Amino acid sequence: MKYPFFVALAAAALLALPAQAQRKTKVKTKDEAVSAANRLQPLFGGIAAAQAEGLLGPGYVEKVAASFGSRAEASRFFSGKGYEYLSEGQVDTAVTRLNLAWLLDAKNPEVYRGLGIIASKNPTPDQAIDLLTQGLALAPENALMLADLGSSHLIRYEQTKKKKDLTTGIGYLQRALAADPNNAIAWQQMGLAHYFQEDYAKAWEAVHKGQNINMTSIDFNFISDLLAKMPDPEGKFK
Repeated sequence: MKYPFFVALAAAALLALPAQAQRKTKVKTKDEAVSAANRLQPLFGGIAAAQAEGLLGPGYVEKVAASFGSRAEASRFFSGKGYEYLSEGQVDTAVTRLNLAWLLDAKNPEVYRGLGIIASKNPTPDQAIDLLTQGLALAPENALMLADLGSSHLIRYEQTKKKKDLTTGIGYLQRALAADPNNAIAWQQMGLAHYFQEDYAKAWEAVHKGQNINMTSIDFNFISDLLAKMPDPEGKFK
């Protein structure tokens, strides 16, 4: 059972990349060939920022930045665009906007969270954990980032059964709830953590805390698994 992330959504107006950037397909470097496919990978697939800017066309990033008060402002706009497209299911477009936000300001934590959410769809959570860890380094008290990291480590624990991931995941979730006790999704994930620890009473307690904050946080697949281990003490789920 893999329980999904809660995706926080940001709204902004549509701004398409220029035709020149869309047509550019390949830039050869001394060490490797960089292709347009890199634009659809988080952080351009790990290539250097200068190579990534080459994919968008000479001077394009600077031209975009000049339309805003600062590069940081431009980055916040495009990271918001990334969340907007992600909410609409346009993942490739979301990646391009978040990658552009990264080129504009590599210290924008929302870039890493957005790309981490996208990477969470991969078969393993390793890339998501790496991206979210980078984001957390820039925003150590970001409750959403902490909750996402906690969730990612629980997913990896479920796959590998390494207790370090379970302990680490619980630590991040505890920090997330300390920063925002009303994070319903974090409570549900804490319930999952207690489930993995076979502490089903505490799992139900966490589930009900999340439910009382926001009913939409409930993952009914998880509830079914929990019910198989222990009836709901409050009798709300049967």
